[in-house]
Amino acid sequence: MKRLAIPILSLLMLSCGDDPLPKPKGYLRLEYPNAEYKKATVPLPFSFEKNELANPITPVQTNATFNGVNIKYPALKATIYLTYKAIKNGNLDSLLRDAQNLTQKHTIKADEISYKDFENKENKVYGMLYEIGGNAASQSQFYVTDSTKHFLSGSLYFYAKPNYDSIYPASEYLKKDIKHIMESVKWEE
Repeated sequence: MKRLAIPILSLLMLSCGDDPLPKPKGYLRLEYPNAEYKKATVPLPFSFEKNELANPITPVQTNATFNGVNIKYPALKATIYLTYKAIKNGNLDSLLRDAQNLTQKHTIKADEISYKDFENKENKVYGMLYEIGGNAASQSQFYVTDSTKHFLSGSLYFYAKPNYDSIYPASEYLKKDIKHIMESVKWEE
């Protein structure tokens, strides 16, 4: 009996402990460099500052005229698409409606769409920034105008299936760039 008591007692002492727990999930921590902005020269009647992380700007040409630029971020697998239109014959309402309708197309996949008014009286730049939450194709859209001659709209798209949790860090980083673009727009007369 004594011979059995020692092994059983040892076994009981070893088995009495905390229950094993699975390791918690690890999350990837993404850090992006501090943005450095520099004036972008584009073949359109406005200028703005862009993040140096982005590739050189690609002008978009339609019908022999430039009407936009693409700001590509290869490291983030994203592009900010800017489209310029001149205000003519009172078409401002139509341009505003088109910009707002483009944002509303994302309501099917979006969890929420919030907006913020933008105003820079000194440079005569007025607009709206839309932030789209959820698995929508575009996470941010905006437009700016001087209300008389110039209208610029922009959209952020990623080259990946929209998974809000995965693209959230990059989306937040690029949202700051979009705000800086809006703040630095200057119309050329």
